[in-house]
Amino acid sequence: MKAVKNKAQVWVFNALKGIRENLPFPLLGIDSDNGSEFINAHLLRYCEREKITFTRTRSYRKNDNCFVEQKNYSVVRKAVGYFRYDTEKELESLNELYHYYRLFVNFFLPVVKLVAKERRGSKVKKIYDKPKSPYERVFECSEIPEEVKSRLMKEYRNLNPAEIKREMKRAWTKLWKAHKEKKELLSFTEVHNNI
Repeated sequence: MKAVKNKAQVWVFNALKGIRENLPFPLLGIDSDNGSEFINAHLLRYCEREKITFTRTRSYRKNDNCFVEQKNYSVVRKAVGYFRYDTEKELESLNELYHYYRLFVNFFLPVVKLVAKERRGSKVKKIYDKPKSPYERVFECSEIPEEVKSRLMKEYRNLNPAEIKREMKRAWTKLWKAHKEKKELLSFTEVHNNI
């Protein structure tokens, strides 16, 4: 996760490159929405040069990216809410929070995967696998090189989930204070302009 200053291509592109460097596996494809921050010649050239498949969702079909949209809620919105964070201070705090939140979600937060669906009359029973963190799922994947697994294991051994939670809370508090200061400044400016 990476917060960017605005939707300008340069910020989105730099964030994408940074995210790619942290992935434990090669990036094979990007399936973006139709926003101008993604649909541009600069990103397309980059994907062609790096041999990354680039596809986009169909216009006005928000469920094309349902798995991403689901994570927008269960990961991003639950952490930071729906406020607009657009000042430098908020951006800095948001990225600090995302740094720790990424560690918590990827190393310690178990998720389940849908394995099968069984129809019983008018009802559908969903069957899930055992809950595992993304970190644990990486170790089950034979396509991930051993050096990547050992790097992740070394990183995991140096992590303390309680400390990560404390840092997340500290970063969230910092973000909330920055947002509150901005709202107070906007209210003051609005009152001052009406005098």
